[in-house]
Amino acid sequence: MAKKLHYFNLNALGEPIRYILHYTKQEFEDVRHDFLTWPDPEVKKSLPYGQLPLYVEGRKTLNQSLAIAKYVARDSGLIPADAWQQAILDSTVFNIYDFWKNVIQFVQEKDTAKKAALKKVIEEETVDFFFSRFEKHLAENGGFFIGKVSWVEFVFVGITEATNLFLEIDIGKYPNTKKLVEKITHLPGVKEYIASRGPYKTPQLRK
Repeated sequence: MAKKLHYFNLNALGEPIRYILHYTKQEFEDVRHDFLTWPDPEVKKSLPYGQLPLYVEGRKTLNQSLAIAKYVARDSGLIPADAWQQAILDSTVFNIYDFWKNVIQFVQEKDTAKKAALKKVIEEETVDFFFSRFEKHLAENGGFFIGKVSWVEFVFVGITEATNLFLEIDIGKYPNTKKLVEKITHLPGVKEYIASRGPYKTPQLRK
């Protein structure tokens, strides 16, 4: 059954899904849209809720990045059988997205002065508030969120990389995060994909 993932030609919400698909050796068409010229009116009106990413499997479609990531991770060992561990991962991924909301606000802000002020708050307050807690969680679980790699580590790494890309910041002072990024990006399938993809460049957003 043909599989397609529609997302922009950068990381952020689509990259964790790409990582999982490559790690689990699933064949799919990586359909990339131009972030700098979005929205494309024709594409946008064809989407269930007007947003990317969109996952297509045969005649079926699925939107919402977390739902897609969890779905493509099924039957791979990336989703624990234990209900409590599943709940911990769901809680963690919502915390990750709570952080990401701040980055999205920065990306979408058009006013130069307001954008600079948002960046200052994120760098000086928001990042440390969330990442100090992520660090503690990782430290208590052997470098992962439930003691072994799961679908949520892929989400965390993708969001971390996207934050670095958009804000041009360094996560080096968070050692467990840095180690986890290294682990995930060097997994079989992921490593080869990144090598073929090459590095992303910071988008020069339209004013």
